[in-house]
Amino acid sequence: MSSEVFNNLEQDSALRASIDRSLRHPVMFFLTSGAAWLAVSIILGVISSAKVHSPGFLDGFGFLTYGRTQAAHLNALIYGWGFQAAFGVIVWMLSRLSRQECRAAGMILTAGHIWNLGVSVGIIGILAGFGTGMPWMEFPSFCWPVLLLSYFAIVVWSLVQFKVRPEGHVYISQWYLMAAMIWFPWVFITANVLLHMMPGNPVMAAGINAWYKSSLIFLFFTPVALGTAFYLVPKVSGRPIHSYSLAQLGFWSLAVIMPWAGMQKLTGAPIPYFLPYLGATATILFFVPAFTAAVNILRTAMTDPEVVNNSPTLRFTMAGVVGLIVMAVAAVFLNIPGKTMEFSQFSMSVYGFEILAIYAFFSFVMFGAIYFIVPRVTRREWLSRRLIKMHFFFSIYGIVSIAVIAIFGGVQQGIGQEAFDQPWLEAALRAYPYAVFITIAWCFILFSNIFFFMHLTVMWLRLGRRSTHPTLLVSGHHGSPHGEEGDIDNCGSGTASAH
Repeated sequence: MSSEVFNNLEQDSALRASIDRSLRHPVMFFLTSGAAWLAVSIILGVISSAKVHSPGFLDGFGFLTYGRTQAAHLNALIYGWGFQAAFGVIVWMLSRLSRQECRAAGMILTAGHIWNLGVSVGIIGILAGFGTGMPWMEFPSFCWPVLLLSYFAIVVWSLVQFKVRPEGHVYISQWYLMAAMIWFPWVFITANVLLHMMPGNPVMAAGINAWYKSSLIFLFFTPVALGTAFYLVPKVSGRPIHSYSLAQLGFWSLAVIMPWAGMQKLTGAPIPYFLPYLGATATILFFVPAFTAAVNILRTAMTDPEVVNNSPTLRFTMAGVVGLIVMAVAAVFLNIPGKTMEFSQFSMSVYGFEILAIYAFFSFVMFGAIYFIVPRVTRREWLSRRLIKMHFFFSIYGIVSIAVIAIFGGVQQGIGQEAFDQPWLEAALRAYPYAVFITIAWCFILFSNIFFFMHLTVMWLRLGRRSTHPTLLVSGHHGSPHGEEGDIDNCGSGTASAH
């Protein structure tokens, strides 16, 4: 009996290794190029933030005005880093969970180069003054079909692998990832067709744009991050998900509630009166899927706190889950009709919430996934525990500062804007100290991510120490041999005790 179990483990290990080998080039391309775009985005973020409190900074360069650098900063963060990190994680996770080698690595890699070309042209177009002026959709209008086609070429193979997978349980991770893959083209095509091909009333165009931003956050980045967390936490801890029923509740509440969010940003506009309140209510109710998922993941991880402390993967993932909780609280705080919604509508609070969602939640979970995936596809260990710790602590300090300062500073700015009997300068002066601290915080994040990009590039070049066991970077962890993070695909990713 023991020899049969050993043979099954050996076969499972060989299958995982072959899947990892088949995905090494596309996965590492997405993760490394995404990290490069993250560094570009942060540099642009430092410049745009500095211009808020020091308008003369780099004023000799016409392409570095605040309007252009701020738009380029956010679009590089979303399409350069966010989507490519998601692509790398989705392709790898669905192959692993479907137990299928990737037979289209060349196609995926080619589509990835086209995606990067589209993002590069879009960022250059924004800096050159050809942006559309629509937040999160500033790329010149000819870019979106290129991104859409390359997206389909990247994800279609994951859909095929899911279809031909061996019969068995569909994990909650697959639910979230598949939903995100399906929701994004619906949101992307709807918004771009209505705004670029069928332009109508400008007020409704602003509403569609607001819905698009909200949908990207809640219907793509959130389910990708949650699906990844539901995979990583049981995998590394060796424990099943605390409550599978609670995980299903979180998924369906996200799917039902969040498509209605977004229109609260048009409070006071000449649109049907109920739409902003419907959007505000949906955004406030985000706490339902957020808290059910966060409690479920935290209860699973905290069954063994020592693993959380020792594992870079769990450390970043748990920080991301805490970011999800803070994001849900901020969604309630910023969207209370008659209280804070009017003050935050046109202030830096909006920016603070976006950074909280994309960086404090989504990006931290992606960092955790990268620290888990990269040693497996490269068969190399991470070179430096110190670099990983620097990346973590500088990122935590920077992103907490940006999110908290921008949200509360934006409320103060909004109070100044609503004081109609006071000059506009009063609102600007209220925001000044907060803008200075945001610039400093971005510098800390830039410092941490330069080392992260260098570390990741070295791993892509396979210069790390060769290993058959991706480790926790500590010796002799009591839970598994060689101090390794768990790597049995059917032991944790969304399974309940009954499975």
